[in-house]
Amino acid sequence: MPGFGAEPTVAAQQARLVERVLAFCERVVEGLTVEQLCDTQGRRTSSIGFDVWHVARTADNIIHFAFERERPVWLTGGYDEAWGLPRVEQGTNMTAEEAYALRFPAAEELARYARAVREAIVPRIAGMSGEYLAGIVFIRPWGEVPRMEAIGHGLIGHGNGHLGRASYARTLLGKDGLPY
Repeated sequence: MPGFGAEPTVAAQQARLVERVLAFCERVVEGLTVEQLCDTQGRRTSSIGFDVWHVARTADNIIHFAFERERPVWLTGGYDEAWGLPRVEQGTNMTAEEAYALRFPAAEELARYARAVREAIVPRIAGMSGEYLAGIVFIRPWGEVPRMEAIGHGLIGHGNGHLGRASYARTLLGKDGLPY
């Protein structure tokens, strides 16, 4: 796992934390079957697949689309078509029933997408200036927020919340959780 030691700048720190979130996305799906990835504990909670997909899609969308109106890795890599998952939707505001109904690909494929997002966005975040990070962008459903807040809340805080649930779900499946 990427560790401590990043430069003491906002961009370097946020890049390192996003790198860890996306590395944990890869790690939390290791050794899981498609059935385990899609398990909703009897339709009581989101699946591990949903949580990982949602975290990676959110990071991809915020850095590429919300910040720069660029096509995300999700579309440039053709993951939507290959996996038969929504082209634009990333899970935000989905009903529980909609989320429970999603089927995800093999763990290796889901990890490959998280890795592609990590490789695409971590260097971009590391290179963001303080002025750029302080700039205001409109992000649904939050409204107008500084980019650094979008990264801090949307990618790091929110992402870790989903990963905590995915880690707990792994333990319910008899697997080791994430090494928090």
